[in-house]
Amino acid sequence: MKIVPLSIGGAWQVVPQLHGDPRGLFLEWYRHDHLAEAVGHPLRLAQGNMSVSAKDVVRGIHYADVPPSQAKYVSCVRGAVLDVVVDIRVGSPTFGQWEFVRLDDVERRSVYVSEGLGHGFVALTDDATLNYVCSETYNPVGERSINPLDPDLAIEWPTETPVLSDRDTAAPSLAEAREQGLLPDYRACLAYAAKLDVAYGPAAQLQESARQETGR
Repeated sequence: MKIVPLSIGGAWQVVPQLHGDPRGLFLEWYRHDHLAEAVGHPLRLAQGNMSVSAKDVVRGIHYADVPPSQAKYVSCVRGAVLDVVVDIRVGSPTFGQWEFVRLDDVERRSVYVSEGLGHGFVALTDDATLNYVCSETYNPVGERSINPLDPDLAIEWPTETPVLSDRDTAAPSLAEAREQGLLPDYRACLAYAAKLDVAYGPAAQLQESARQETGR
């Protein structure tokens, strides 16, 4: 697989190699070692989620307080969506910017979204089904959202009839969330990522391997 950084720091798209024949298809949709090499530390598999959405449903923009926030590895197992990553980290050089990645059941790409970034998508087909692998369990107290139709964000959703939840409809704009002190701080996100690099990075893995070999 290829793991390609997006224009927003802390986000990558994962492009798997597809092996097909008359029987069907095989691919590796997740490799902890390849992802850890790109990100700097492994993804802690704490929770798995699934969502099924009708065409034109928009979900997001969702994020969680840092720390610990919630990194996500997102894949589309049925249908197609346009997945969006939004930089909501105050102080980031790409603050307020967003980028789409098409996820579908043909190319089978995935997206990795680091802690502190905003995430959402629009369903391009009925029954669009996403799998999320998350680094932390759901914490309703720290879970937040930005209105996906915020005109200042100006996300170019490819639908004239977006369908939103009541929660997302009532969510604040990016500017309002910033004024209320609800957005992650860019430097705090980098510092938290650095701690994860130390705690779960290559050096820590070597120490753990040595410990297991010696039985200590």
